[in-house]
Amino acid sequence: MSLTEVSADHPYSPAFVAAGLVFVSGALSVDENCVPVPGRTQALDAAVDRMVERLATVGGELGDVVKLTYFVTDLSLREEANRQFERLFDAPRPARTFVEVSGLPYGATVEIDAVATAGTRG
Repeated sequence: MSLTEVSADHPYSPAFVAAGLVFVSGALSVDENCVPVPGRTQALDAAVDRMVERLATVGGELGDVVKLTYFVTDLSLREEANRQFERLFDAPRPARTFVEVSGLPYGATVEIDAVATAGTRG
């Protein structure tokens, strides 16, 4: 099953615009075939890639993000996530929450939710 098929089967939007904000639903650390991406940094990067893809469905970009929530199956990923955050965002960086969970869909190790501003680009 591909990501397109998975998205079509879900009763939610990958990204939704409301009140000048974009809400991006959980983006998993899986490839285009819903196979978990191995490796710590690679999994974090895959989740960001999926989040950016979802954000783009409503015309958003990474620079529009104001809040991220990381859900991880291993709390020790925090240091890698901190380095990723510093690499992706200039100061002042968006707000961020980092939460450990017992499991994620498709065997993913990372899932990211995001909130971004909508319509700020001219």
